[in-house]
Amino acid sequence: MHSLGVNAYRFSISWSRILPRGRFGEVNPSGVAFYNKIIDLLVLRGVEPFVTIHHNDFPKELEDRYGSWLSPQMQEDFVHYAETCYREFGDRVKYWVTINEPNLYADLAYINGMFPPSHISHPYNTNSTTNTGNSNREFLVAMHNMLLAHAKAARLYRQNFQPRQGGSIGIVASAFMYEPMTDNDLDEEAASRALACDLAWIYDPLVLGDYPPEMKHYHGNQLPRFSDEEKGYIKDSVDFIGINHYSTLYAKDCFYSGCKSERNNTEMIIGFSYITGERGGVPIGEPTAMFGMYVVPRGMEEIISYIKKRYSNKPIYVLENGYAQRWEEDIEAPETLNDVKRVEFHKLYLAHLAKAIRDGADVRGYFIWTLMDDFEWLDGYSISFGLYYIDRRTLRRTPKLSAKWYRSFLTNTSLGDEEVKTIRSRNIIFPGLKASKAEM
Repeated sequence: MHSLGVNAYRFSISWSRILPRGRFGEVNPSGVAFYNKIIDLLVLRGVEPFVTIHHNDFPKELEDRYGSWLSPQMQEDFVHYAETCYREFGDRVKYWVTINEPNLYADLAYINGMFPPSHISHPYNTNSTTNTGNSNREFLVAMHNMLLAHAKAARLYRQNFQPRQGGSIGIVASAFMYEPMTDNDLDEEAASRALACDLAWIYDPLVLGDYPPEMKHYHGNQLPRFSDEEKGYIKDSVDFIGINHYSTLYAKDCFYSGCKSERNNTEMIIGFSYITGERGGVPIGEPTAMFGMYVVPRGMEEIISYIKKRYSNKPIYVLENGYAQRWEEDIEAPETLNDVKRVEFHKLYLAHLAKAIRDGADVRGYFIWTLMDDFEWLDGYSISFGLYYIDRRTLRRTPKLSAKWYRSFLTNTSLGDEEVKTIRSRNIIFPGLKASKAEM
């Protein structure tokens, strides 16, 4: 990081590493020491820690005792964990993200069974003998508990820690942009509904105090309700809006018209809308190595504009944006280090981000996913997002073309002058803003 010249670094803390048994056990001092070392070294190098408290993993005991996110008890465990993080690290951490992509996690864990606890049932499971849970309802319950857990943790931070530590707190959503499959009214509504049932599912409650009207209309009594007391502390419980944006997809109506309704490897259903990356066999943009992700730079400008309008231009951080390639073991393979497509991806997405900023969006930060080739969840090591290539045998890190380009961009020698001037004039947090004297 120092050689690249980063001035901010986003990382996640493992709940299980800090509290292996949740509130039913003691704090693990080795886990605390591990993160203290990271934070201290970042601060020493002038790098701002941007810390995510919960990123999918949690102590298995919480699942065994009460079903984790399907139980309100998980809210109290999360607040206990968050308080531990504030207490141990908050004197140096000024940017907190409570939960990473709760909308995506609720989908993957409680609808299609891809993430633990791996619940999946009819109509999403074609094998009726292996049904687990209730995929029509549980994802709504899990999200409800995650939103309340965030709000309680934010309230605790603001009351007991923010006055003396001086930081800010938010959450981050998986933020696809959705465009109508056709120009008919039903598909226009489907795209709007998909946004409401995905991004606004998180931010309407946390900014405006309740679920989106669209969700109330279409989900009816299946959608949990917030009490008046809960509405009081959930509203305005974020200091900023965090998004992870990679791609844009098409939306086709599934509520008023005939539509595919079973999930498989080529389709998704969000907000009673059929979601796909293709129209008439033609992809919406160049496909990347990760399923469901296409290069659609205009989507960055569109999603930022949507947030600006819906949430009265609340401060925004783009906390993930990146390009997936197949990982090659051979460092001499043509695109391993010469990742031209990744460079072009970031040039185009940053240009559209700059356009949104010029149109008045209050964007405060942008983070590339990811610094180094990493372990990509279910894709393992098969996919590469990194600016640095990792030799899996020696762990040697080698800068790719994209790392060199990014450093050049941050010293005002890459993208067009207008884009650079726009972004730098807003003092946006970038991993790389102090790179002028760094050596690769």
